[in-house]
Amino acid sequence: MSLKNLFPTLAATLLLTQLVQAEPVNINTADANALAKALNGIGPAKAKAIVTYREKNGPFKTADQLAMVEGISQKVIDKNRADIRLGDKPAPAPAPAAAPPVKAAKPAS
Repeated sequence: MSLKNLFPTLAATLLLTQLVQAEPVNINTADANALAKALNGIGPAKAKAIVTYREKNGPFKTADQLAMVEGISQKVIDKNRADIRLGDKPAPAPAPAAAPPVKAAKPAS
């Protein structure tokens, strides 16, 4: 590929990337249409399921609670974590798993 052809390809790629990037969305206040539009891997049916779950169970306290909604996987949550809001701020990342305790070395005799 020549440099002459490379520039238009790069420009088109950058424009498409900007169009596809999701907007942050508050999962506790957004309607199904806004959820489907903002979150990758969430179509109209899953977005409606999120709203229905929220109406029955109250607001989400963590982004990971979305996994309780039928059809929402942890992989989808992780992919969208930067765009998921619970209020004004991004949803925090889950706490890392605790490391196993370190055993103390026995004193030399």
